[in-house]
Amino acid sequence: METFFHKDTGTFTHVVWEGEGGAAAIVDPVLDYDAAAARTSTASADAVLAFVRDHRLRVEWILETHAHADHLSAGGHLHDVLGAPLAIGRGIAAVQAHFKPLFGLGEDFVPDGRQFDRLFDDDERFRIGGLEARVLATPGHTGDSLTYLVGDAAFVGDTLFAPDVGTARCDFPGGDAARLHASIQTILALPADTRIFLCHDYPPAGRAPMAETSIAAEVRDNLHVGRGITAAEFVAMRGARDANLTVPRLLLPALQVNIRGGRLPPPDTNGIVWLKLPLNQLGGMA
Repeated sequence: METFFHKDTGTFTHVVWEGEGGAAAIVDPVLDYDAAAARTSTASADAVLAFVRDHRLRVEWILETHAHADHLSAGGHLHDVLGAPLAIGRGIAAVQAHFKPLFGLGEDFVPDGRQFDRLFDDDERFRIGGLEARVLATPGHTGDSLTYLVGDAAFVGDTLFAPDVGTARCDFPGGDAARLHASIQTILALPADTRIFLCHDYPPAGRAPMAETSIAAEVRDNLHVGRGITAAEFVAMRGARDANLTVPRLLLPALQVNIRGGRLPPPDTNGIVWLKLPLNQLGGMA
């Protein structure tokens, strides 16, 4: 396992690999985005590519845990460079259908997931070379959220955070606190030696970013679901907390790229690529 941390968005990209010269998968890659200048860069993704090349890895999958609202995906860039299939959960089609009218996407954008190479269903199996992988549908933060299980590792996306941070918000379209609680219980019921790899960490002052946690630590210490907190208590807490959260800083640019499979919109007739900022449409996430 090799992990890369994107400080600006608090995002972890994980590389699962068999060993030198073996098969690999890249989970949740990041495209750098300077919002003030509206400039993109592949520097972070290129650091992942350098690792792949240094270890002579054969990337067989680029895996998205969901359509992220807090960072732009480099899935499209890595797909173009490596030729590896880009995968996400089948629920992406509902996410695309919701946001297509918000961004005024034309008839050329079809919200059926075709922008990805593979749409995974719950409990699907696939391989990364000699490694067996399994998909768990873990909706709640979003309707398309997945967890990828590879050996003793679980890549949980935004479903769980570090124990002292808690859990993800549920007020995005398709989000549901009761479903998130149920999804988390599915994760916490995995074998006790399962390692949990996070997609994000927003550490409190004095703690370094944490990419990995454990089943035991989450059960014992998670602020939102640990110590036997009931589903009803969780739903009440999540609803009150989400009502006071601000819109993620990169939500608008991120979603219109990420529902396209990490690709920028096509250029206008003048050759310039545009992102849209729909005014006065957000503030509540409904």
